[in-house]
Parts: sequence; C-alpha cells; structure tokens
Amino acid sequence: MSSANPLDALSSPQAVRQAAREGRLKGPTSGLANGHVQVNLVILPEAQANGFLRFCQANPKPCPLIAVTEPGQRGCKVLGADLDIARDVPAYRLYRHGTSVGSVEDVVDEWRDDLVTFALGCSFTFEHALLQAGLRVRHIDEDRNVPMFNTSIPLAPAGGFDGKLVVSMRPFLAADAIRAVQITTRYPQVHGAPVHLGAPALIGIPDIHAPDYGDAVSLGEGELPVFWACGVTPQQVLLDAGVEFAITHSPGHMLVTDIPDSGLALF
Repeated sequence: MSSANPLDALSSPQAVRQAAREGRLKGPTSGLANGHVQVNLVILPEAQANGFLRFCQANPKPCPLIAVTEPGQRGCKVLGADLDIARDVPAYRLYRHGTSVGSVEDVVDEWRDDLVTFALGCSFTFEHALLQAGLRVRHIDEDRNVPMFNTSIPLAPAGGFDGKLVVSMRPFLAADAIRAVQITTRYPQVHGAPVHLGAPALIGIPDIHAPDYGDAVSLGEGELPVFWACGVTPQQVLLDAGVEFAITHSPGHMLVTDIPDSGLALF
C-alpha cells in the first residue's frame, strides 16, 4: 500500500481548488501550488462594499487589493478559470452582527445576490520566493499554520472601518532576515516588506509563543521574529465594525489562484 501523502499531488491551483471543493482539503494552504498567488477573502453586502474599498485603499499594507467582483458573482476570471468563490476555500468564517459564528466548509447556502468579494494579497505567495532563495520557512518545515498576532499598531480609519494591524511571523537568523526583507520588498501586492522585526513587545505582542491565530512555531537560538502585515487584519476590523453579515477565509486557509507569483514581482 502506498504511503504517499495525498496532498503532495496538490501542485497546481486547479487541483487545490478542486480538493477544497470536494472536501478533501481541510487544512492550511501554505506550501501548496507553489508559484501561484494565494489570496485572502472578504465578502460583504454591497451596502458596505464601497466603505471597505476605501479602507483597503487607505491601508494597502494589510489589505492589498488583487481583485473585486461585481455583486453576486461567485467566479472571477482575474483570479482563475473554473473558480467558485463559495466552494474553493478549505474553510470559511461567517460573521453576523459583529460576531464570528464559526467556520464552514463552503458558503453556498449563505450566498446572496448582493455579496461583493474582495481578494487581498496573501504572504503565502512570497513564501515561494523565500524558498527559492534557499531560506527555510519554519511553519512549512513544521507542518503548521503560520503564527499570527494582534498588535498595537493602528490602522488608518476609512469607510466606517478602523482597528489595529494583525501580523504574521516567520523566524530567521539576522543574515537571513535581511535577505527576507530584500525578497519580500519586491511583492507589495502580497504585503511586501516586513513591518517589524525583533522585540515583539514593542508592537503589543506579549508572548511570541502564544499566537492569536494559527500555530506556534519554534524559535532557535539567535533567531529574530520577523513580522509581516497579515490578511487576517480585516477579520478583526469586521468584528470591531459590528457588520451585520460577512464571510472571510478561515485564517491560513486561502483561495489559490491561477496568477503566477512572478507576475507580482516589481523587479
């Protein structure tokens, strides 16, 4: 009997989306379909969409816009062929009246004709560039979800939305951290360069071993925690705004697109 990991076959974005659609993929998407852009999702009624668009424009670091759909559309040709926004993510989160009401495998039954989808760049995209440069990404090595933390860094209020930045963390030795800064600076549409490195307390993180989202990872001797703006930021913003209804991806469970990540590199 073969002992092969069935997820090893998920090397194409189409295969990842199909596995999520069929319920075979339930975990995080980091490391899957390397070389293709992954996106965070925020799905809102049209009545709130214009305000959220202004918020994204005011906060491009945590909310880099890749695509915005017309109301009611479940497909998006910019993101990929044969793509179903309501089914092709391994796990979604639902929000009602400013409260997260849990995770679901698809949102077909929740879909409405007035829903607008925002696809926001995700740092899982630049991880492929880090790996290609010979840098190790700890949560991939340890088969965990990336650790994510709430911070004290304020966002720019706009469109009726406000809040604090959420960050993702990857540990590196100092020389590798410098290289990681250089590499990720090339990808502003997927959060770009880090916002902070070292000294987590300076940005309001009390315990680097206790993430607010995702999983804790090991930090070796001499390693610095390096923090990037994170696409989970809008999820906390939605809670703070008390929105009547919204859908997002579950942290770490992204929509994998057909867009090659090389197409987002600036140089």
